[in-house]
Amino acid sequence: QVQLVESGGGLVQAGGSLRLSCAASGRTFSGYRMGWFRQAPGKSREFVADISASGRITTYADSVKGRFTISRDNAKNTVYLQMNSLKPEDTADYYCAARLPFTSGYNYWGQGTQVTVSS
Repeated sequence: QVQLVESGGGLVQAGGSLRLSCAASGRTFSGYRMGWFRQAPGKSREFVADISASGRITTYADSVKGRFTISRDNAKNTVYLQMNSLKPEDTADYYCAARLPFTSGYNYWGQGTQVTVSS
């Protein structure tokens, strides 16, 4: 079982920055691919970014490419999402998720942290 706890959300003006953190329990964090997703009010959940277990490979949604950076510290069992140049359309609940090796989907999810970007 893996428990994920997000933090770092809040209210920020457009153009500002926030850094989200996701702390994971468990001894095998370094074996998980980690992802960030978001869900805006009235919309379905969408992929934001993910990072390989080693941290060497990252992917991003087109909507955040060049503005958001995903990273991880396996010694601290933590994955981060640095969000710069925030836009009102980035307003959403942000969730981190863990994907076990050799699985096709994300297996564990955090409770989410709210990000609100004012114009």
